[in-house]
Amino acid sequence: MPIRERKAAAAGKPGKTPRLAPEPADDAHGAGLDRYDIAILGELQRDARLSNAELAARIGLSAAPTWRRVKWLEQQGYITGYRAEIDRRRIGLGVLAFVRVDAERNNAEATRALEDAIRALPEVVACHYISGAGTFELQVMCTDLDAYSRWARDTLFKLPNFKDLQTSFSLGEVKAGAALPLGHLSPHA
Repeated sequence: MPIRERKAAAAGKPGKTPRLAPEPADDAHGAGLDRYDIAILGELQRDARLSNAELAARIGLSAAPTWRRVKWLEQQGYITGYRAEIDRRRIGLGVLAFVRVDAERNNAEATRALEDAIRALPEVVACHYISGAGTFELQVMCTDLDAYSRWARDTLFKLPNFKDLQTSFSLGEVKAGAALPLGHLSPHA
């Protein structure tokens, strides 16, 4: 009996290694995400340091198609990068401030100048253009309250098109650095 036929016959016998799910053709990858892509995103959000072999085992594909799918997810912009999560307190950043900045809304060019200036500030770890009161909501990290006060006075108040600010300080993190929800991507959602 040829090897291929013996392997096929042995596949259904007890004590044999179970087969992985059939691997979809990578060249036929559509524009959307399938269950393997969603599983890859979920696993990498939990632990981006997984080896390709471990990732493949967790999602039920072999290593080669898993690697190709990760590369495809990167090329399509679903995965935008990999980074370490650092405990801000361990590196001396004890203050997390939420700063609502109001801008003079003269024109789009002036607002873009303020956006560009905010992007250049390393203390600003996130910035959102918001509705309601204020123009931008910033998340700012500093070593302590005195450092924040100096930074606001010496940097923030001098930004182009700056009008006013309101600051709230975090008294404790309830949830931070969370993985993005993926349940809505599933066909059963």
